[in-house]
Amino acid sequence: MENLRTGAWLTTERIRGYSLMLLGFYVIAAVAWIALSHGLIDLHGKPLGTDFSSFYAAGSLALEGRAAEVYDMAAHYAREQQIFGAGIPYYAWFYPPFFLLLAAPLALMPYPIALAVWQAATLAFYLGVIGAILRPLRQARGSPAAIWIFPALAFPAIFINVGHGQNGLLTAGLFGAALLTLPTRPLLSGLLFGCLAYKPQFALVIPVALIVSGHWRAVAAAAFAVIVLALVASLAFGTDVWFAFLASTDMSRRLLLEQGSVGFEKLQSVFAAVRMWGGGLPLAYVAQGLTSAATICGVAWIWRGRSDDNLKAATLIIAALLASPHTLDYDLTIAAPALAFLTALGFARGFRDFEISVLAAAWASPLLARTVAGATGIPLGAIALLALYALALRRAWRDRQDRRAGTANLRMHPRGLPT
Repeated sequence: MENLRTGAWLTTERIRGYSLMLLGFYVIAAVAWIALSHGLIDLHGKPLGTDFSSFYAAGSLALEGRAAEVYDMAAHYAREQQIFGAGIPYYAWFYPPFFLLLAAPLALMPYPIALAVWQAATLAFYLGVIGAILRPLRQARGSPAAIWIFPALAFPAIFINVGHGQNGLLTAGLFGAALLTLPTRPLLSGLLFGCLAYKPQFALVIPVALIVSGHWRAVAAAAFAVIVLALVASLAFGTDVWFAFLASTDMSRRLLLEQGSVGFEKLQSVFAAVRMWGGGLPLAYVAQGLTSAATICGVAWIWRGRSDDNLKAATLIIAALLASPHTLDYDLTIAAPALAFLTALGFARGFRDFEISVLAAAWASPLLARTVAGATGIPLGAIALLALYALALRRAWRDRQDRRAGTANLRMHPRGLPT
């Protein structure tokens, strides 16, 4: 128990060893998956990259001047079948037209190249942001060792995201970069926040944090970015695409959320947990509403105060995931910058009781979240997010108590940065 409390069990050797074991498993699984596929189709009859096939098909329709048809399931599915064959399952497109600005250029390339470029570029962006979050610690300690690269690469949510060809790496990179630049470059930060408009389900908490903390230049820059992206999308694809998108939102809510067509075990939200346990829609909406309200209030409390910037950033990311009823397991990739911010805070100011162990458990949770939820009904991913959020709130509360008492850092466990 003492090792769990202090985190002494998580040595540098274990960080490197566990990460390398997982990375080895990922590489073997990926090579085997590709080797057993036939052309663009895997052994289960699905396109390689699964969800990326939706992006690619939508981009190809947009290039032909048929962007509005990406929100017509029959037309979109017909294009997927045209590219990958008649026997594939349907992968829907419910993203705002902003995302077509990325999907269309990717569709100019052959599918395997487009998938490889997408995966490599977003992974590089993600790693760059995680490295930037932790760079001050490496520089302060004068350590040339990049121990952070192992857990950053081996984070299980990345494997899920890459397997689906999804955009979690891009979202994590944008979210982390926006928060990293907010204190010193608010205009750039706002532009990066605005670029997250393709994921509107995670935007509920961001304006609250920026407004209560008085980051008005970032708010203005974010609004400017969204307006510009909307204008560019309208010029590129026509205004009809927006009407088609708005008409599709009701279908998106019913299929993806209320009916759980993707599987409630894949969703990592309080809403999905209630539905998975047999609760009705009213109860699920009430539970999610209470969770969203609580996370928003917690963000407002922390962001109005004098909490460390790393703690503010981590809390906002975790709250954004918790406040949305539509958080899939590959979206847990977005938690990576939050883990990095909390790690940076711990190394800079010391870790409190059980913080290292909670961070480690949250890091590992995406590996089993879908399987455990499907087999037992336990929403492991949502529990991990709630634990991280409770950890952040406890940290903010105790930091304030210590400042008032003049005993900051006296009850923490200092740790040197691994080398």
